[in-house]
Amino acid sequence: MQDLLDSMCRRVQRHTDDLRWETPVPRVGLCVLRETGQPVTSVYQPMACLVLQGAKEATIGDRHLRYDAASCFIATVDVAVTGQVTQASSERPYVVTCLSLDHQALAALLADLPVDGRFADSAQQPTEAFGVAPVTRDLLEAWDQLLALLDRPEDIPVLGAARERAVLYRLLQGGHGAMLRQVAQADSRLSRIRQVIEHIRRHFDQPLRTEVLATIAGMSVPSFHRHFKAATGMSPLQYQKSLRLQTARRLLSTSAEAARTAFAVGYESASQFSREYARQFGLSPSRDAALMQGGSWRGGALI
Repeated sequence: MQDLLDSMCRRVQRHTDDLRWETPVPRVGLCVLRETGQPVTSVYQPMACLVLQGAKEATIGDRHLRYDAASCFIATVDVAVTGQVTQASSERPYVVTCLSLDHQALAALLADLPVDGRFADSAQQPTEAFGVAPVTRDLLEAWDQLLALLDRPEDIPVLGAARERAVLYRLLQGGHGAMLRQVAQADSRLSRIRQVIEHIRRHFDQPLRTEVLATIAGMSVPSFHRHFKAATGMSPLQYQKSLRLQTARRLLSTSAEAARTAFAVGYESASQFSREYARQFGLSPSRDAALMQGGSWRGGALI
């Protein structure tokens, strides 16, 4: 498969030498990084990330993941991630491409597939919403065809949807298949946890009531806590705190003032906000804001 990986690396590098979240191909992002760096904390939206060269390590809750060439990281819900590129150089940069997951496209594809007893709805279904798995040549070839549209943008309106569907089909056949099938099924446990996450994201600046979240998930409180932690790597309160701090950092990267930002994202105590911010990002809010506003912050996540 190395020949195909090398070809895909060259294709990506023709179209960017940096981080490019948006490309002419819908939902496809690219990243080329020529040096390792410090850990970056961010919230990943549902996506599949295919590493073509180099390596990255990520921490989600209490889980530590490593993904390198010919491996694929998938998050099927929004997850808080601290990630760090660990293998990159000017000669052999870190090269990765990502595909934002379209849950409706997954559900439509799943409806067209034959029933597979291995993924039947049962108590044994995984609730995990993220993970790393090796790729197959079939997946690489399908993804390469999707990336090839960058060289022929006039083909995107006609071929884009079909080639994206082919990538999703190959992902469903691989090590992430059970997880992807779960999140695409409307009443699966993982799909219900995703609904709770969407609720928390809409109301992240308001107090959380566990009973309300459990009701949205259609679970008992103990069951909800167990499945939420399995899906996201953290408790609902930890997840909310991560969202608050990420939002605060975006506000501080402009001209927002630290104390005002603390209250804007739901903190009642500016001192508590400062402590938790420094614990999360390694700097006080005011110091981090000065660096970001001075142009010393890269911004965004490195996929």
